[in-house]
Amino acid sequence: MEWAEVESRVAAGEGEHTEFKRDLVPDAVARAICAFANTDGGIVVLGVTDDGQAKGIADDPDELQERITTLLQTALSAPVHARIGRHPVSGGYVHWIEVARNRGEPRRVHGRFFVRRARSSVEPSGAELQDLFNTFGFVLTEEQVVPGSGPRDLDAEAFREFLRAQGIDTDDQPQPDAVDDYLNRGVLGREFGEPRATVYGLLCFGRQPQTLQPLRNAWVELVAYAGTDRSTATLLRGEAKGRADEQVERAVGWLQGLGTRETSEGIHRVDRPLVPLRAVREGIVNAVAHRDYAVLGSRTLVEVFSDRLDITSPGELPNHMTEAAALAGAHPRSRNEAMAHFLVVRRLAEQRGRGLPTVRREMRAFNGTEPALRSDRDGRYVRLTLRL
Repeated sequence: MEWAEVESRVAAGEGEHTEFKRDLVPDAVARAICAFANTDGGIVVLGVTDDGQAKGIADDPDELQERITTLLQTALSAPVHARIGRHPVSGGYVHWIEVARNRGEPRRVHGRFFVRRARSSVEPSGAELQDLFNTFGFVLTEEQVVPGSGPRDLDAEAFREFLRAQGIDTDDQPQPDAVDDYLNRGVLGREFGEPRATVYGLLCFGRQPQTLQPLRNAWVELVAYAGTDRSTATLLRGEAKGRADEQVERAVGWLQGLGTRETSEGIHRVDRPLVPLRAVREGIVNAVAHRDYAVLGSRTLVEVFSDRLDITSPGELPNHMTEAAALAGAHPRSRNEAMAHFLVVRRLAEQRGRGLPTVRREMRAFNGTEPALRSDRDGRYVRLTLRL
């Protein structure tokens, strides 16, 4: 960018693609660079006041441009591509940093993301952060490695038990190196050459998956209400945390703890569950296995109302599948293939494509109702409703 264009930007004032800084304050400039890189690009102009007066910076221009170059290379989580320039004014030099839109992993400053919103560089909301990840292809799927994790976060015995359940001899010698075995089976991936646990690895074989930042909400929240909506009194709350299989088992156990309903058949009393156990299990398995783990800050939610049970999973139905097709079990598709396979091996899930048809069959036999499935694109959730 030439000085004439920079001058015209200064005259137009700060905006979505232009930021003024009176001096080179590293953290403040780094935040502006980060925001432009994560949004649509822009220009940071140094030596200009907030009201657009080009005062200049009196420091040695060559030395200051070296500092800018160093900042671009080291101040953010990864180097940022930018062009820098300068122009003499009465008080020294006006310098500018023309930042291109980043094409790789979203940039951070001291671990914090920034985006451009109108005239400000701000931290994104949950929805903006999700859009940021999706825009740059940095989507948290089961194959994505989790920063800061490693082999130490995995339970080796849980992994061996999974192998044994598939008929693989874990005692026969020679055994493969543990890290190589994890890498070959998608339990670990590599980040800058270092082995890191994947989302799949942590949620199926992790020691405490929810202690790692991206998975803090990867668990099932359980709530029972007195009436037919959330405005009524809360009767009971619960949490189903841990690995994927533990979440399913604990959530089903919590629901069983709610008790039964007494009905009569002739002169005999009959205790009936609120909903069929098999239908509940399949519904929760689907929510845990097929949820979109890229939707940060949202938990799988199981809610019991006086007339129904709702199981809500973050995300949308994968690959443009319709609600009707999902309920029919047609063309089974999974967002998290390895996790779905894990739950089948653990004997918690039906074979591929049979889960929701099983729910339909169980509900028809139980009370003659059909389960309802809703995929909300705007709200980013899928909800399965079973009538009590």
